[in-house]
Amino acid sequence: MDDRTPLLGGPSSAPHPSFTLARKNADGQRRPQAIGHRGYKAAFPENSMAAFEGAVKVGADAIETDVHLTKDGVVVLSHDKTLKRCFGLDKKIIDCEWSYIKTLRTVAEPKQSMPRLLDLLDYVASPGLEHIWVLLDLKLDNDADDLMRLISETIAQAKPSTPWKERIVLGCWATKYLPLCSKYLPEFPITHIGFSISYARQFLKVPNVSFNMLQKIMVGPWGEQFLADCKALNRPVFLWTVNEEKWMKWSISKGVDGVITDDPKKYLEVADGYDEKKPLDRVSLRDYHSLAWVNLLVSVFGFIFRLRFGYSIKPEEMRIHHEEVAVGKVSS
Repeated sequence: MDDRTPLLGGPSSAPHPSFTLARKNADGQRRPQAIGHRGYKAAFPENSMAAFEGAVKVGADAIETDVHLTKDGVVVLSHDKTLKRCFGLDKKIIDCEWSYIKTLRTVAEPKQSMPRLLDLLDYVASPGLEHIWVLLDLKLDNDADDLMRLISETIAQAKPSTPWKERIVLGCWATKYLPLCSKYLPEFPITHIGFSISYARQFLKVPNVSFNMLQKIMVGPWGEQFLADCKALNRPVFLWTVNEEKWMKWSISKGVDGVITDDPKKYLEVADGYDEKKPLDRVSLRDYHSLAWVNLLVSVFGFIFRLRFGYSIKPEEMRIHHEEVAVGKVSS
């Protein structure tokens, strides 16, 4: 069995995320979608409502954000598990209740509060924003079952004009989240967030899973082959976090589906001015040194990651949860 042979005997419950595919511009040219990394992080405090609204106003197609849990089970949007970097407090989010969290303001200007997932969903459910979709980065710091259950309950509270399963992508770093996505949100598309091509290849065996990969590890023959394999299987590919103009152009040239960036305005300007006939900027010696260093770090952290979260997908776990979902639907 090669790494593209499906693990599951039947169809996956996760649908193909067609709404995440690259779109044609006014000239009919295919361009990767603009995905605001933690919103419009270059102009506003990250993962704040100002950042999300700012990303939408400059024309982003989607918002990428991170989810954590408070002590009393509220799903909040924060990249870090602690309040130290963004709010200046040496406390863990999981140790604080929402009634306290909501009183805090960011260190960065303009001062912002930490939003809930419900706040973001209510915002993108507003009339006129039906085209905006959300990529959720499922952080590994919380209890996985609690996190997925509470995300599911939060999504059920928000009432969009178009179904959330066509507007939310579940971002999984580790394979352990696959059965939980199947259990709690079986009709929602899944993307693997990763920094290791070898680890990511496991997800090619699971139908319809897309890929959200660290851009710098995709430079080179292994990245080229992985992109080709994804294209052959019609798997969307997003790249993170792309902030330099030359790497934005490189990403466009590779025909990926989404560019995750701190500055969606800058990316859209680059995409609008991109000319396929013009040669790309040459990769400098400094770039090669940086890429080599990134790949070395990826090798080390990839090994540690596998030790902690496992080396392979367990298809029997997926089948168990698929059967549970099927039984639940029949019994209801």
